[in-house]
Amino acid sequence: MSRWCRSVDELATRRRQQSECERAQEALCKVTSCFQQLATSLGASADCSFLREEMDETRALAHRISSGLSRRLIRLLSDSDSAPTGQEDRQVSERLWVLFLSVLESFLSDLRKASDLIRQFPLGQRSDRRSLVNAGCLDGVVGVAARVASVQAPWLTLEEESIPDLTNHITGLEAILSDMQLRVPVPFWSVEATQPLWVEAATELDEPEHSLEDLMEVEVVSDGNKMATCCQPPCCVLGCVG
Repeated sequence: MSRWCRSVDELATRRRQQSECERAQEALCKVTSCFQQLATSLGASADCSFLREEMDETRALAHRISSGLSRRLIRLLSDSDSAPTGQEDRQVSERLWVLFLSVLESFLSDLRKASDLIRQFPLGQRSDRRSLVNAGCLDGVVGVAARVASVQAPWLTLEEESIPDLTNHITGLEAILSDMQLRVPVPFWSVEATQPLWVEAATELDEPEHSLEDLMEVEVVSDGNKMATCCQPPCCVLGCVG
């Protein structure tokens, strides 16, 4: 095989690997976001054994995705150091790397909070439910669990490994973050964002039809000996109170 054909094949392989990492990154963001939503119900009236089982399954899914994504990103960046690759190709891998580390740090923070709440609000006995905080929310867990079940990553069917408990997961994630930053020292400030701003910042908000001063405007109307208060803006549908 000629050098040109070999370079084309290597480039195609790298693009395919980057595409897999992008899909896995998107899946990891969804899963960790769902875990954060589930964790907000810990210690509240919606807390139950079903919630904690779903949190364990969500955490296990995030562990499998992050483990595979870590190995692939390290391989991508290591290969780009040893092989002649374009600047744009290297920048794509570095952006994925920075996004991945950011998601892991956020997920690690959520794991620590969840561990603390689970320790403060055990559910080993029925009497433990008396200590739960009545937050007024009793459902919503099923919908989040359904979103977790719909998430797919490119290699989940190929890589199955044992899932650590919550305490060991936190310890292992701390070690992984430290090791990854040492093995691939990519400064966060050297990576430029390429994605557009979020919709709220990229679009201008429509001007309201009525200002706050118009809505608060009140006139006093005299009807014989009666005094009535009437709000004048056209959006008022209550009429005068006599």
